[in-house]
Amino acid sequence: MTTQTTNQPADTIRDGALKVTIWKNFGENGTFYSVEPSRTYKQGEAYKDSHSLSGTEPIQMARLLHLAYTRIGELIQQDRTPGTTNATDQEAA
Repeated sequence: MTTQTTNQPADTIRDGALKVTIWKNFGENGTFYSVEPSRTYKQGEAYKDSHSLSGTEPIQMARLLHLAYTRIGELIQQDRTPGTTNATDQEAA
């Protein structure tokens, strides 16, 4: 069973309307990170997220996913280094 300990993402990487949200999760095999790619749009007065991309957005998203991969590596290193905190830990304090 997998659970998330917080409703706050570990990080969010953006490029215009595109974003990749990084979530820190805890499972039976320990801590792991997952990503949620999306595109934000406005419908009326409300902002919503879509998971479909068009035009050049897949290329932009590929770049964001690569940045997220690198960021997850940094977060894992922080998790392994005693005495360090990431932005999510600091906000929760």
